[in-house]
Amino acid sequence: MFPFFYDPTFILMIPAILLAIYAQGKVHRVFQKYDQYRARIGMTGAELARDILRSQGIHDVRVELVGGHMTDHYDPRNKVLRLSYDIYHGTSLAALGVAAHEAGHALQHFEGYTMLIWRNMIVPLAAIGSQAAFPLLFIGLLLGSQTLAELGVVVFMFAVLFQLITLPVEYNASNRALNILSGGGYITIEEEMPVKKVLHAAALTYVAATVMAMLQLIRLLMISGLLGRRNDS
Repeated sequence: MFPFFYDPTFILMIPAILLAIYAQGKVHRVFQKYDQYRARIGMTGAELARDILRSQGIHDVRVELVGGHMTDHYDPRNKVLRLSYDIYHGTSLAALGVAAHEAGHALQHFEGYTMLIWRNMIVPLAAIGSQAAFPLLFIGLLLGSQTLAELGVVVFMFAVLFQLITLPVEYNASNRALNILSGGGYITIEEEMPVKKVLHAAALTYVAATVMAMLQLIRLLMISGLLGRRNDS
C-alpha cells in the first residue's frame, strides 16, 4: 500500500497531462488561425446547422446560443444543438466546421447510431465513477477494506468505458460533418483542408482524455494492489 503523502504512481499521469496540454494548445491555435478565414458561402454557424438539419430531414431539433467559449454540444435528451457565441454568429471555416460537427451528433441521434446510444446510456454510471472512485479507494485503504478499495476501481472503469466509446462517436460526427459540408456544396475543395484541421485538432482532445482515463485506471489498479496481485499470481 502506498502512503497518502507520497504517491509514486502519479508519474504515470505525466505523459497524459503533457498530451492534454498539447491538445488544448493545438485546438486554440488551429481555431484562432482558421477563425480568420471567412467561408465562401457566408453562412453563420447557426444558419449552417439549421440548414444541415433540414436537409437531413430533422425538424425537431432546436439550434440555440449557449454561453461560454468552446461549449458547443448537442443535447440528445432535449433535442437541442447549442452553439457558443463565436460559432453561432461566426462565418469562418472554423465556425462552420464546429457547427457541422455538432449537427453530425444530431444526425447520429436521428439515425439511432449505436455507439451514441451506448454513450448516452453509460453517462450516469460514468459520472458516478469519475466522482466516487477516489473517495471509495482511499476510504477503503484508510479503513483497510480491500473490498471498498476495489469497488472504487470498478466504478472508475465506467468512466474509462465512457471515454473509449466517446472516441468513435466524435470521429464519426466529424466524418459526417466533412461529408455533408463537401457533398452539400457548403465548402469548396480548397476549404476542405482547413476544416479538416479544425476537426482533427478538436478530436485530439478526446484522444488525450481517453489516454488520461486509461492511465488513471492503471494507477488505481496499482494503488489498490490489484495489479500487483495479478502479476504475482
